[in-house]
Amino acid sequence: MKKVVLKTLAGLFFVSALPAQVIAQEEPTTIADESETSPLRDRAEQVVALVNGEIEPEEVFTDAFLRAVPPDQFKAIASQLTSQFGAALSVESLGSPGATRSALSIRMEHAITKGAIAIDPSSASRVSELLFQTFDPVDDSLAKIETDLAALPGKVTWWFGPLDGTSPPIASSRAAEQMPIGSTFKLYVLATLAREIAEGKRSWSDQVTLGQARSFPSGMIQDWPENAPLSLHTLASLMISISDNTATDTLIEELGRDAIFQTVIDSGHSQPELNNPFLKTREMFLLKAGPKGRLETYQRSDADVRQQILEGIEDVDVPPNKVAAAFSGAPVALDVEWFASARDLANLLGYMGRTADPQAREIMAINPSMSKERREKFHYVGYKGGSEPGVLNLTWLLQDKAGRDYALTLSQRDDDVRFDPSSLELIAQRLLAYQP
Repeated sequence: MKKVVLKTLAGLFFVSALPAQVIAQEEPTTIADESETSPLRDRAEQVVALVNGEIEPEEVFTDAFLRAVPPDQFKAIASQLTSQFGAALSVESLGSPGATRSALSIRMEHAITKGAIAIDPSSASRVSELLFQTFDPVDDSLAKIETDLAALPGKVTWWFGPLDGTSPPIASSRAAEQMPIGSTFKLYVLATLAREIAEGKRSWSDQVTLGQARSFPSGMIQDWPENAPLSLHTLASLMISISDNTATDTLIEELGRDAIFQTVIDSGHSQPELNNPFLKTREMFLLKAGPKGRLETYQRSDADVRQQILEGIEDVDVPPNKVAAAFSGAPVALDVEWFASARDLANLLGYMGRTADPQAREIMAINPSMSKERREKFHYVGYKGGSEPGVLNLTWLLQDKAGRDYALTLSQRDDDVRFDPSSLELIAQRLLAYQP
């Protein structure tokens, strides 16, 4: 059986028994004759009922689908959809009703959900693929969006607006408050590298060798052989596109903590001292998965003592399963993190626009965390996000068709509960679709 995928990043829901690239991309046509039936249309109608919780997933999906995405997991996804966009009402359009795979649009109370569907004729025409990709809000408003953001659990902050400073933000709340941002901190590493390249100090093609110290996933090069040659461009691309932690730590080692911390200051960070010393990812993992006493000492210490604690910590051998266990439950020590306010991150993107080599924007665009259809609204889309239990950040750099740069950045923090990230991700999609 081929790999089955479930993706919920930034409002994109994909469930399939086949790779994503096989999804049909044909243009949907509105179904004019409600009396026309076909196996595909019948299953599409069942998806409407399924999203509303009126029938069970076992009645609709293939066994392969259900093995990959158990019924309770799909019900949780459906619940997130209906909580954001209301009940599913009807099949809005189906590209090829007589086929086995087609584009699909479903009308919900407050959005048109666009994606794709496929059925397996050898399995009683059950659904083998389902894609909920784009959500076009209906009768939405900025006030509704911000009300829903404020109602999320924990603390939520956001900033959405132009970077040129000539007009106020479109939406903003608690934008000056410091928040843990997870892997979004890697933008500070990218900004430092891209500035040094713009200044002629380095080149994207410069080679570094992979050392002994490896971080923990996410990523891939933690399993690569020692002394493997890697270009700065490759390391930066892996760091941003798949959030490779070992690539990140390799760049931090190459650039130096001091240079990156200076970028934190120069970009206009309102409380740069919160990021001193500037942690490597491996150090953060080892602090939180290591002895409780060491973690507590680090939490209450100043920058000098923290630096002393970090010296030699990378030599500690901690099994990967112990690290994974430390991050599999409730939030852990969210004050041991990388910090920025929403406004700080907007300032960073503006700083990069002034100082970074243009390749940095191309690297940020590798994984834009946005559907192709939504991206067509913009001239450019770049993205970096970050998370750990109790922490979520989503940050986009956007350029409209007139060439004006915007930032959308949202953060959520809950020190007590591991929240579901899909709620913030779905609301972010509504902001990205918002038309003033």
